[in-house]
Amino acid sequence: MFTKVLVAEDYEIANQGIIKVIQEGLGIQNIHESKYCDDAYLKFRKAFQENEPFELLITDLSFKEDHKVQIRTSGIDLIQDIRKIQPNINVIVYSQESRPDKINMLFQKLDINGYVCKGQNAVRELVSCVQGVFRGDTVLPPEVTEASTDNIVNLDDFDIMLLEELSQGLTKKEIVQKLKKLKITPNSESTIDKKLSKLFDDFKAKNTTHLVAIVKDLGLL
Repeated sequence: MFTKVLVAEDYEIANQGIIKVIQEGLGIQNIHESKYCDDAYLKFRKAFQENEPFELLITDLSFKEDHKVQIRTSGIDLIQDIRKIQPNINVIVYSQESRPDKINMLFQKLDINGYVCKGQNAVRELVSCVQGVFRGDTVLPPEVTEASTDNIVNLDDFDIMLLEELSQGLTKKEIVQKLKKLKITPNSESTIDKKLSKLFDDFKAKNTTHLVAIVKDLGLL
């Protein structure tokens, strides 16, 4: 079982609840906590530099703003920055977010190892999730496994790249020029049109601005 865990959760009661669950349910005693993403990152970096790295990160997605200015304001920021230093760290997201599409996007974009939705069965599911991740499994929550596949959008690398360029304000022609310059194929304007048409349908977006807003809300950008 994991021996060193970092918990990032801004509500102290929830933080203590997570710690109690994994201590009593899994026997893990070396647990560090933080209410801020920046503080969690500093604890992680210090442990890594001292050659005593964390094996598991359990983090919420959203953190309440207060007087303390933060560089990292979300669990997504925290995961991305930690993974830049320790790509193989195991990550479990523990959040109120229950939309299957957004949860699925987190697995696709951030390559997280497990997800638990806060709620009635959260304690049991968190213990099971940690156990599964320790075994090397990717642990999807019921919100995803029980959802209709028709309601879950799967994006490939080209889709993600296209969305990122659109979010920067590039036009279709500018994107085509950039693809050709980078020698990325396919790179025709008709291909971009087809991709955009599918993305509009998948996300039920009215226009490009609406599409970018939706995918940002889903945590894709």
